[in-house]
Amino acid sequence: MSAQTQDHSRQTDGVPLCVDLDGTLIRGDLLVEGYLRCVKANFFYAVLALFWLLRGKAHLKAQIASRAFLEVALLPVHDQFLHWLRGEHRRGRRLVLCTAANATEATKISEHFGIFESVLSSDAVTNLSGAAKASRLAQEFGVYGFDYAGNELKDLNVWRTARNAIVVAPSMALQRRLKAVARVEQVFTTEPPSLSTWARALRVHQWAKNVLVFVPALASHTILDPGVMAASVLAFLWFGFCASGTYLINDLLDLDADRMHARKRARPLAAGTIPLTHGIAAALTLITGAFIGALLTLSYWFSVALLVYLAATLLYSFKLKRIAMVDALSLAGLYTVRVIAGGAAIAIMPTFWLLAFSMFVFLSLAMVKRYTELRSVLATGKSVAAGRGYTTDDLPLLLACGISSGFLSVLVLALYINVGANDLYRDPHSLWLLCPLLLYWVCRVWQKTHRGELHDDPVVFALRDKPSLFVAISAGVLAWISAQSMFTLPWA
Repeated sequence: MSAQTQDHSRQTDGVPLCVDLDGTLIRGDLLVEGYLRCVKANFFYAVLALFWLLRGKAHLKAQIASRAFLEVALLPVHDQFLHWLRGEHRRGRRLVLCTAANATEATKISEHFGIFESVLSSDAVTNLSGAAKASRLAQEFGVYGFDYAGNELKDLNVWRTARNAIVVAPSMALQRRLKAVARVEQVFTTEPPSLSTWARALRVHQWAKNVLVFVPALASHTILDPGVMAASVLAFLWFGFCASGTYLINDLLDLDADRMHARKRARPLAAGTIPLTHGIAAALTLITGAFIGALLTLSYWFSVALLVYLAATLLYSFKLKRIAMVDALSLAGLYTVRVIAGGAAIAIMPTFWLLAFSMFVFLSLAMVKRYTELRSVLATGKSVAAGRGYTTDDLPLLLACGISSGFLSVLVLALYINVGANDLYRDPHSLWLLCPLLLYWVCRVWQKTHRGELHDDPVVFALRDKPSLFVAISAGVLAWISAQSMFTLPWA
């Protein structure tokens, strides 16, 4: 915190401190959060909100507040500012919560913090923001009869009639303009989101999953063709943009569930380190950019596959992730769509064998993801996973389903080697060594999962784990040997 500090023993002369809510006390905007909760509950509200807005912003806020349950204890706050406010309250300072949020939500928040003497807020008719807030405070306490804590340019209207200004997380533009209209008592600054913060929000590390678009080129032995390689790289890029956009949407819709999670509560949107409006804008930009790029550089069918991925991901975020087992099947399907899209990018249809293998191995990995999350829930002493359809009693079932799915993928591989590999491999007998390698890898992943040693997404884990990389390299060498027929096994 950078602060222009003054002696806190000064006499306040009974001058109240009026405190803004959105962006000042809390790191966020209740209207945006409420809108997202409504949309998550019923997508129809995304359109209905436009009709509410036609009757004014105050009416919109009232309608959303009546439908979106606000979990006050989970809201991210500006900790240093709240600590300072509590100090002022202990010294007998009169604190007033003055916010453009609807009265229902404002009252609930005031009761939660327990430091505010009264609340001034919007109702169904009046939106208490900007000039309306300045007029109300001047009427309530007199011009220069109050101090005001705010955070944005529209608060300049209020500071013109306030005695002192307390500023929280201001932009550079606000700091420059504020000096000309008010006497600044305190400035509480926060660091703007860094590139690494945005990288975490966009889940750039999860782009590792998109290497699956290269699988059709590798499986068809065309990866070294310059045109095929270029198309696969572009497919990887556009899938990355689209995936990052959908990750943002997922986080926007999962704010409360993430805030209750021991690890996910640190995600930038849940923690308030990236404004929700910025997250929405970034999601729309990335998804739009992905489709424009795909349509301009790759085939029509790749764009169709990308659209299927987007639709399935949104359906997963809105509904399917809360249905036990269906969510795991959906995740496996999303992995498989990447393989299909990779084939569409190079005009090669993945074979039955590749799709069957993908579905079983990715279902196993999806079960790994759910098993890991459920173990974390069990460690906290809870029995139900927030926002999921599982209880900790399901752990043995997930373990059994996951391991059996992994073993089925090995069976599909064995059947392919036996009856389907002759078209691409001169000596497919060497490929039989892939089966024990894959068995080892499946067993290793589930051993680490069962021990609680696997905390990342399983695909990301596989790309970082040295034994997993050894298995992948060994598989590649065996496939190359079989394709070249450098030697023939003695019993072949």
